[in-house]
Amino acid sequence: MTIPQPLALRPFRPSTDAPVLRSWIPDPTALMTWAGPNFTWPLDDAQLAAYAAEPGRLAWTAVSPDATTDATRTGATLGATLGTPAGTPAGTTDGTTDGTADGPSLGPPLGPSLGPSLGTPLGHVSLADGRLGRVLIAPGARGRGLGELLVSLAVSVGFDELALPEIRLGVWTHNTAALRIYEKLGFRTTATLEAVEVVDGVPWSVHRMRLTASDRRQ
Repeated sequence: MTIPQPLALRPFRPSTDAPVLRSWIPDPTALMTWAGPNFTWPLDDAQLAAYAAEPGRLAWTAVSPDATTDATRTGATLGATLGTPAGTPAGTTDGTTDGTADGPSLGPPLGPSLGPSLGTPLGHVSLADGRLGRVLIAPGARGRGLGELLVSLAVSVGFDELALPEIRLGVWTHNTAALRIYEKLGFRTTATLEAVEVVDGVPWSVHRMRLTASDRRQ
């Protein structure tokens, strides 16, 4: 399919977005790749609604800008696309990670919620307590550079809108595609946790990575 650029972020809405997100995760291994051990198979809408409602979590659906406002279409004014937190492969515990993110609230909503039907869903990402996670690109849209764009949008929100001092994530060590994205954007490994999960008899290890605001500016 043709993928218009750029992507835009709008709030994740469990009532309509959860079934779409579930359709991108076909089996238990894909679920572990996306979110670590934080969900149980079979994934259902109730689990995704509870996840989106976690205190302090900002969860977004990445959409094509074919039906968005002018500000969203440019991809430049992220504040207007954030809305109220709902209640969040290149992935991180998602195509990348080990992903829990518990912690204090990130503060009040950053902008008005957008309308109910804005563009074609192409990805998912979330931020909570300075942790990037649950990054996922729709299967039909992979291999076109959207993973890097999606992560870049979320990083921009974290630093430019939320003024976070750093953004952290976890990524499975065998997820080389996700690792390349994070390293290209400046994330660096701070620790490696060996054999944190065993999937189909194979031990999976995790890189913990970090990008600071000062490093991003260099």
